[in-house]
Amino acid sequence: MAPRPQPQLSADGHTEGRSAPLPAHDRRRAWLVTGLIVAFMVVNFADKSVLGLAAVPVMDDLHISNGTYGLISSSFSLLFSLSGLVVGFFSSRLSSRLLLFVMGLLWAVAQLPVLVVATVPTLVAGRLLLGAAEGPAASMSMHALYKWFPPERRGLPSALQIGGAALGTLIAAPVVTWLISAFGWRSAFAALGLAGAVWSLLWWKGGHDGPYDDARRPGVGTAEPVQEGAVPTQVGAVPVQEGAAPLTAVRLPYRRLLLTGTVLGSISSAFGASWALSLSQAWLPAYLRTQLGMAPGAAATTVSAVAAFSLVLLLTVSPFVDLLKSRGVSSRWSCGALQGAVVCAAGAAMAAFPFAGAPGPRFLLIAVAFGCAGVAVPLHYMTTAEAVPTAQRGAVFGIVAATGTLPGLIAPALTGHLIDAGATQQGGYTAAFLVTAGVMLAAGAVAITVIRPERDARRLGLGSGTGGVG
Repeated sequence: MAPRPQPQLSADGHTEGRSAPLPAHDRRRAWLVTGLIVAFMVVNFADKSVLGLAAVPVMDDLHISNGTYGLISSSFSLLFSLSGLVVGFFSSRLSSRLLLFVMGLLWAVAQLPVLVVATVPTLVAGRLLLGAAEGPAASMSMHALYKWFPPERRGLPSALQIGGAALGTLIAAPVVTWLISAFGWRSAFAALGLAGAVWSLLWWKGGHDGPYDDARRPGVGTAEPVQEGAVPTQVGAVPVQEGAAPLTAVRLPYRRLLLTGTVLGSISSAFGASWALSLSQAWLPAYLRTQLGMAPGAAATTVSAVAAFSLVLLLTVSPFVDLLKSRGVSSRWSCGALQGAVVCAAGAAMAAFPFAGAPGPRFLLIAVAFGCAGVAVPLHYMTTAEAVPTAQRGAVFGIVAATGTLPGLIAPALTGHLIDAGATQQGGYTAAFLVTAGVMLAAGAVAITVIRPERDARRLGLGSGTGGVG
């Protein structure tokens, strides 16, 4: 059989016979979409945080134990990872506009059961639905964001997207605490339901898929791999090296993608960071109130301060990564080693703060323990994106998010069990923080060791340039 002719580029940058123009970067629209996605993440993390902020009044009002509360909190993650995985595989067939719109509406609906009748079953039902609807949120909103920016411009948008999570906690802590104190804990659920509905309407009006959505550009995705020895071509804005496949067209077995050190290491760093984040959302407000004797307002201020610290780190580190890359530093060191190191640093602080006597050092260690780990989240998306084909990026993001966020199913319930089983509540909390520290230190060490985007991209035939695989 004669070899299939390879597509060639015409002088104007189009692929002959395929009508696939190079994407144009609309800065105004790109930053409008970025703003909407940041707001999406604010609502997302406010929804996640509301139960933790209401933990003490909920347990008092419903007369439930720490263990029962921990199970309610963990129920949020029962469908979280599965839905993230499933939606990730459909992301190449459905527009990001539609996916995020449906998610926002479901978030609003998920707040309704507890407003009808406040019981443990209705709390569980609402958290189950919320978890299913929020499972794909981080990965799919990042996927939607990447459709508006080329690889070399994704550091700051990625930081802003993840920063929306910290901003959500920063805003939610004082506002939700005030609502709970003034109008009862159910009022916070009602306010967040309204916020989800309003955001959905704004997104439907202003949110659109961007020009770097290679799977949807006309003619893209139908080319055959470039044969060894063929003249190198350029597809989209990404150079294709000799012997490599066009990045907008190639599809590889998921087994090969998922077993690369970069994807496994990214999952590991996500797992360690997620353990700390889920513990923070479910138990940090209760710990501050019941073990450190803080009033509701003081506890909310502390949670907001930790979120503010995390936000500053996010806005500083990711642009710094872009700067390192522009100066030729490999992604292994600028992204891979860095994300593992911040998880290890947070784990070390997690192990230390229960034993800190003075309030100042204790609060500093709490900020590092719960605020540093979030820095790994945009970095693990950036490293993963460099080692997978564009057409499969959404699905792989979904897989990384699904497996990396499994601690949300484990950590809150395990912590509640340890608190009830401990000789004292303080001892139970300390045991939970030490377990968390061990998980984070191991996860960070794995990430430092195995994340090598350039090497894995070469092995998969995707080229070797930093940021070359979008």
